[in-house]
Order: sequence, then C-alpha cells, then structure tokens
Amino acid sequence: MTKPSGSTGAPQTLHPALAGLETPCIVIDGAVMDANIAQTAQLARLAGVKLRPHVKTHKMPLIAKKQIEAGAEGITVAKVSEAEIMMNGGIDDIFIAYPLIAESKIRRAIRISSQIKRLIVGVDSEEGARLLSRIAMSEGHTLEVRLEIDTGLRRTGIPYDEAPQLASFIQGLEGISLTGIYTFRGAILDGKPTLDIEAAGKSEGLMMVELAERIREAGVSIQDVSVGSSPTGSYAAAVPGVTEIRPGTYVFQDRTLVAFRTCAIEQCAAYVLATVVTSRPHEGHAVIDGGSKTFATDVQPNTNPLQLQGFGHVLEAPGALLERLSEEHGILRMEPGTPLAPGDRVRVIPNHICSTINLHNKVYLLEEDRVRQLDVAARGMLE
Repeated sequence: MTKPSGSTGAPQTLHPALAGLETPCIVIDGAVMDANIAQTAQLARLAGVKLRPHVKTHKMPLIAKKQIEAGAEGITVAKVSEAEIMMNGGIDDIFIAYPLIAESKIRRAIRISSQIKRLIVGVDSEEGARLLSRIAMSEGHTLEVRLEIDTGLRRTGIPYDEAPQLASFIQGLEGISLTGIYTFRGAILDGKPTLDIEAAGKSEGLMMVELAERIREAGVSIQDVSVGSSPTGSYAAAVPGVTEIRPGTYVFQDRTLVAFRTCAIEQCAAYVLATVVTSRPHEGHAVIDGGSKTFATDVQPNTNPLQLQGFGHVLEAPGALLERLSEEHGILRMEPGTPLAPGDRVRVIPNHICSTINLHNKVYLLEEDRVRQLDVAARGMLE
C-alpha cells in the first residue's frame, strides 16, 4: 500500500536494546511501523476514501488504535473471536469480512453489535442471509451487512453476475440492513497472479463500482464499495466510486510487498530475530534457531507471480538464501566465506508477516532505546 522509498539497502546494525532478547522472536521497529501507518492513512485521505485496515497482520488492539488515531475509519477482522478481542481492547467500529453461517457465531456477533458503535458482517448466499435475518429478528436486533463479491480469487463471495439478484433478495429480509458490497482479490488479473498491481487494483475498483451501479439500478440502495489489498489498495482507491480500502500487511510490510515494489526493505517494520547455532562458512552453510514453527510457509518460494527465493531476507547477509525449514531449524545457503559464526544474531524479513505473527504468542516493540513486550492478543482466534 505504501510507496517504495527507492532504496533497497539493509537497515543499520542490530540495536543494542535487543541484546537481552531470547531468540527466535519477532521484533517490531516502532518508528518504521508508525511511518507506515501515517503514510497509508495519508494516501487514503488524498484519494478521498475511508481506510479500514485488516488487523489479521498484527492481531493487537494497541496497534489497531494507532491506525485509528492516524485516521482509519475502523478495522477489519476475519473471525468473530478477533472482533471480540478488538472490542475488549477498546475498538468500537469493526467489520467482520467473512460470511457468518453458524448460529452461535451470529449470536456472538449480535452481542458485539449491541456493545459497540458499529459492527458490519459479511454475507454471500441466500442461506446465510436467511439465517442472519432469522436470528437477528429473534434477538430483536438489526445487523448491518455487506455482500461479498467474488472478483476472481474464487474463494468466498457470490459470483459477480449473480450479485444484483442476491442483493435484491437480502433487501427484502427483516433483521438485516444491506449497506454495501466488498471484495478481496489481491494481485490477480484476468484470473491469474500478476506483477501488474496497478492494473489489478484499477480493474478491481472498476468492477466493483460498475457492480454497485447495477445493484442500485435494481432498486437496492447501497453506499459502501469496499476493496483493496496492501499491494493494490492505492490503485483501487483512485477509482471514482470506491469508498473504502482494507489493506493489512502495510502496517509492517514484508518480503512479498518488497518484491511487488510497493515498499523498500527499510520499510519492513517487523522481522524475526534469530541466532546462528551452526556455521561452516567454507561450505557456505549456516543454521539459525528458527524454523517452520517461527516462519510462516504459506508463501512458498519459486511460485508465481513473484518467484521468491527462499523463505526470508537476511538483513545481515543479503546474499544468503534461507532455503530450507524444519520445525526448529532454518538452513542458510551462503556464498563461501560469509562471516556468520555461531552466536551471531540475524534479522530476517519473512515472506509473509501476517501468518508469521500468528505463530508467536508475543512480540517485542522497539521504541527508541527501549523494548516493550506485547501479547499477540488475537493469535489463534480461529472461530
């Protein structure tokens, strides 16, 4: 979501305040994070759209509050349990961008809705809409809903051309109020992964704006057209008629966004701090104390469109390749003679920071000359 600064060099040497941390662990550079938050909030303001960041990336109410203080309208979550954590942390404007289909979850959502300023939930089927309506009516409540649209990712969402009919159906139900449409497509264009994130973002925005007009022409009055990911959000936001963007990863950035050229490596605020436990420089081989229980593996190397090499970028040895992960070991392949010795500490920018954060119970926030431990409050909130 944020624009690259133009530099791709590594940050400076390891901060002395990190010396006492046990590894492997995640460190967040507070100054870099705050700059990312401010920059994306400014991009949204200039585009004239609302910013509703997805908190799946950080899962912490403290950081969500920072995003709101910088100008975000509210937040986005994927699960009811995440919404409960954020509500308990003081967040009062929440969008559950996921179709709720279980009665227990709908009743929990209604409880949240009755306690905060605004709750929005997702729907993408007649069955889901009927269930939301029936349970909301039984509770004497009206739930605000948005219709999810499949714009090419082939995940959840009503097929694009079927949306006006479903919107009309939802409008006729009691207990729910349809106020908008939303989608998530990411770096997809013409049904395929793409490096052309500008074209992908503009296409996503245009598709949703055109669909919103078709739905309005069918007699359904909707206001919100919500789109956008961290790589594509700024381009989707520029399409007239888009009202909201929901990027998430921008708060920390990661190696994927660097590869998309939406940020520079210096704008990556979160990294894994690890210790070299074995090193054979003459063989170009080293092992760090973080493996697949430390680094997410959902963004695999050698896959389109980015063709990333390895599982992360080692700031202290940019030429090294984190080529293999077992549960507790990360195996580095290096150029012979790379000066990494047992006991050395390295910072690794993971391919995907969102899923990496979810592997950790806590992170360490570096603020000037002190380090503060933060619990990843919504970690593992799957229901």
